[in-house]
Amino acid sequence: MALSQTAALWFLPFVLPLCYYVAFTDLREMRITNQAVIALAVVYLVVGPFVLPLPDYGMGVIRMAVMLVIGILLNAGGAMGAGDAKFIAAAAGFIAPPDMLVVIMILCASTLAAFTTHRLAKHTGLRQIAPHWKSWSTGQKFPMGLCLGATLALYLILAALLGQ
Repeated sequence: MALSQTAALWFLPFVLPLCYYVAFTDLREMRITNQAVIALAVVYLVVGPFVLPLPDYGMGVIRMAVMLVIGILLNAGGAMGAGDAKFIAAAAGFIAPPDMLVVIMILCASTLAAFTTHRLAKHTGLRQIAPHWKSWSTGQKFPMGLCLGATLALYLILAALLGQ
């Protein structure tokens, strides 16, 4: 992992609760709140300069801006939700570019696991644990915040364990 263990360990206590919150609110309300996305970006902007080399930190800020523009375009084209696009942009700074393949693999695995689990739970008695969640009755739509939050959390945990 290219992200240092030190940086990951500093980011984790702030990012993990936000990832959980994003997953939960997307399941419950089918939306990722602006407050959660802003908080995630603020964590990177405030903690990042202290735990990352300044050139890496600066490139992370640029990645965030580029991903926001790409996300807005994808949202305008109907390819993804606005909250998903904003979360991806805020998360982009945390990911070291050499780790991108690992992140894509984590995203693929977490999407498959989350989709399967959500659809199975939707049609079993587990649905009664949270009967009012909006994600149960949205037809073909799926709460990607569950996968996106899990991906960022798992990436940072792996970096904390295996980073440079």
